[in-house]
Amino acid sequence: MSTQILLPEDRFAEELEALAASDTGPRPPGWLLTPRAVVQFVMGTESVGRGKAKVAISPKYVGDPGLVERCVVTLAGQRGLMLVGEPGTAKSMLSELLAAAISGTSTLVVQGTAGTTEDQLRYGWNYAQLLAHGPSEDALVASPVLRGMETGRIVRIEEITRCLPEVQDSLVSLLSERRIAIPELGDRSVAATQGFSVIATANLRDRGVTEMSAALKRRFNFETVDPIADIDAEIALVTRQTRLALAAAAVDKPVDEVVVEVLVTAFRDLRSGVSREGWAVEKPSTVLSTAEAVAVSTSVALGSAYFPAHADGIRMLPGHLLGVVRKDDPADAGRLRGYWDAVVRRRAEDGQRTWRTLWQQRDDLG
Repeated sequence: MSTQILLPEDRFAEELEALAASDTGPRPPGWLLTPRAVVQFVMGTESVGRGKAKVAISPKYVGDPGLVERCVVTLAGQRGLMLVGEPGTAKSMLSELLAAAISGTSTLVVQGTAGTTEDQLRYGWNYAQLLAHGPSEDALVASPVLRGMETGRIVRIEEITRCLPEVQDSLVSLLSERRIAIPELGDRSVAATQGFSVIATANLRDRGVTEMSAALKRRFNFETVDPIADIDAEIALVTRQTRLALAAAAVDKPVDEVVVEVLVTAFRDLRSGVSREGWAVEKPSTVLSTAEAVAVSTSVALGSAYFPAHADGIRMLPGHLLGVVRKDDPADAGRLRGYWDAVVRRRAEDGQRTWRTLWQQRDDLG
């Protein structure tokens, strides 16, 4: 039986309710929570409420609280928010959490692709109704953006730089005038209700795919979402997400903390181009994000559960790491072998038992 993935507004409904009841400060028009409570929802805080009604607010995003505060201030000013960063830095998750806390729903979303059309950002038509009766309210198919404007909610646009320039530019007048005209219905237009705003995301690796126009950039406040700075925080996050993934797969197995620590350490070494000891490392071209670390950790844990003969997760790591690094550039396999020869070997020679086991698996890298 599959496990349903809950939306943040459903998964954390009790927390949202407790925050709404406990913080009675001023709310921006159309917001369900105060700006302070939105930040608390995202970053976590001590229990809110009183007595038996106290509810602990779990931390959901690992990163700079100042970044989250700036995002909230941008949206409170009804200005578009653009989250940029490397793939796997939790931009989409952050946008979901903000939308859930502010509007009570994270489902008003447009996924940007080369096939995304202007209709998906504005409105389209039910062509059966259109042919039978002509343009009418019944034939109109509202986009998530139009629905967000009508109801005063946050709309999310994922991977906006994947959209074609003419599709992107349809947002310019929408964000400036905060109104969508529907000329097919005469003078009909929809003005944005207070609370409406747009959160867009873009990967730095997508620069040059479809560059945003200067006019569109001016309609957004840009915030860069960086990789997790603290290694302990990243290890804790990967452990937590791996545990959730195992539960979703109905696997009753604890997370191997040694595997996670070694995996995160290797990812950070390769990501930064320098080991924790200060030894130079040739960086692969692929993105070694925290999300990738979760995927590898989960695969190793599932492999240990399903194939008991390979229960030593450390011995499985080299093969999984090789699969991650060479998916963008085959030459990255050589860079990973260089990391093994320069860093893993030296740690093994220093007597670090786990890294000695890794060094013994050197042949798994080809």
